Amino acid sequence: MLVVDDQDMVRQGLRLILELAGVEVVAEASGGAEAVAAVVQHRPDVVLMDLRMPGMDGVEATRRIAQASEARVLALTTFDVDQHVVDALRAGAVGFLLKDVTSDGLVDAVRRAAAGEPVVAPAVLARMMGHFATRPPLPARKPPGFDALSDREREVLAMIGAGRSNAEIAEELVISMATVKTHVRHVFAKLDLRDRTHAVVVARESGLVSGF
Repeated sequence: MLVVDDQDMVRQGLRLILELAGVEVVAEASGGAEAVAAVVQHRPDVVLMDLRMPGMDGVEATRRIAQASEARVLALTTFDVDQHVVDALRAGAVGFLLKDVTSDGLVDAVRRAAAGEPVVAPAVLARMMGHFATRPPLPARKPPGFDALSDREREVLAMIGAGRSNAEIAEELVISMATVKTHVRHVFAKLDLRDRTHAVVVARESGLVSGF
């Protein structure tokens, strides 16, 4: 585990909470460049990354870490959902936490990230989509593999982007849960998606989600 924050007291407080819960913190970093170097040196499973730092910010550090390692980055922010968070998810973060997260919530999120599980809660996904809806539409940017999606797979991706659960997708498309899961698996594989949060971003950027 690597903890990254430019404020010493915040960084040390996070480390104390994690270590008291039995999470091994292999290093700390006070900036983006230092974080990238620490990942190369210590190879942590999870990086808790502050987004707003002087010099190299957390978004750029996340991008470099995602490109160079298998570490799973959790973005840490004071703000609810802003462009920095969206940029961090696009750069490779697996989720994000607010700095007012409880101690138990922090430890649980880190453990879930280490286990490869989704970290962003459905309520946060809803706020994220609300953030998208208030912004002017962007030109569609289709990711590699998008053209390989079938019409049904694009439909499923659009519904994920609109916040639908697998059960809701099955009900709306009148197909079985097993079929939905197969479509979701194919979409994730073809687009190299990490999780549903990443899928929401890609659905929006691809122009699949109306109103986004």
